[in-house]
Amino acid sequence: MGSTRYDLDARYDRARKAGYGTKSAGEIFTQNAKRMAHESMNPHGISFRESRDSEVHPNSVPIILGLDVTGSMGHIPHELIRDGLPKLMGGIIQGGVPDPALLFLGIGDHECDGYPLQVGQFESGDAELDMWLTRTYIESGGGGNAGESYLLAWYFAAFHTRTDAFEKRKQKGLLFTVGDEPCLKTLPASAIREIMGKGQQTYTHFELLEEAQKKYEVYHISVLHSDQALRADRGWKELLGQNCISIADHRDIPNVIKHIICDKFKDQTFGTPGTGGVDQFQML
Repeated sequence: MGSTRYDLDARYDRARKAGYGTKSAGEIFTQNAKRMAHESMNPHGISFRESRDSEVHPNSVPIILGLDVTGSMGHIPHELIRDGLPKLMGGIIQGGVPDPALLFLGIGDHECDGYPLQVGQFESGDAELDMWLTRTYIESGGGGNAGESYLLAWYFAAFHTRTDAFEKRKQKGLLFTVGDEPCLKTLPASAIREIMGKGQQTYTHFELLEEAQKKYEVYHISVLHSDQALRADRGWKELLGQNCISIADHRDIPNVIKHIICDKFKDQTFGTPGTGGVDQFQML
């Protein structure tokens, strides 16, 4: 994965032909009509998702974006496919990080949803990223419990990803979750077995956060569009400190992520990008 480049012109042309700017979420995210996760995004039986260097991307930077796809947050994938994703990828590359490898996760609620975790692949190309994003099933579930399963993103990152960035360069990746609820506090072994196919240990959210932080810089983007979100934000601040970023407008998500990534690598030299790299983009 990650052997193709992000071509902004090609992406805009394909988006126009696909009608991303005019079609409804239901028309774009076709798994919604099927009411089930796409087979390729079902994590059951997955050993690892890998972010590897290539001739095209010799300094791959693994980025995980866990999107809350429960009821109050289901509009955000639609916003990303319309124009947020090219702003995100274009901004990262324009900002001097030419080899981002982005993996999408769909996050629900392991206590009540049918598909609490959906998993894409680490990709760098525009067509591949659009494919994984639009395959996501926006289950619009969640429940009246104590939060959503953001800790599943930490579990998957900690135990089911491998990256050249960490293994070759001891460089941590970046993991972002986006949501408006608290994080559920426990991930039982029974839930792990149901989701992944095997699992013998129950984890707390503190334990999974600590495991994920060994290989990733962990952030949460708290979308403050309700009183409940404001209450949840306080808990995220206590948990992550400055790595919890609070926003009032979900359209700011691409810029928030872009700035964090570019600031992290601002003093690192990656070499001269080739075709489709930094020189292709205008500031977004």
